[in-house]
Amino acid sequence: MIVVTRLNRSRFAVNPDLVERIEEHPDTVLLMVNGERYVVTESMKDVIRLVVEHRAAVVAAAAAVSAGAGSEGAA
Repeated sequence: MIVVTRLNRSRFAVNPDLVERIEEHPDTVLLMVNGERYVVTESMKDVIRLVVEHRAAVVAAAAAVSAGAGSEGAA
């Protein structure tokens, strides 16, 4: 999940796998696969960075689990 901020300053978490696209005109709008739209204070660049960081963390966690599973089998 990534945490973003509504225009009223409330923060909420979004599953980045459900973001269909991001628009910026001038507010940043997250368009979700289910048709929901969220206007957020973060820039498009910042939202993309959050998504990339989230996905990198998922890949790193999967690699750590995989590496741990491999060492158990060798023991």
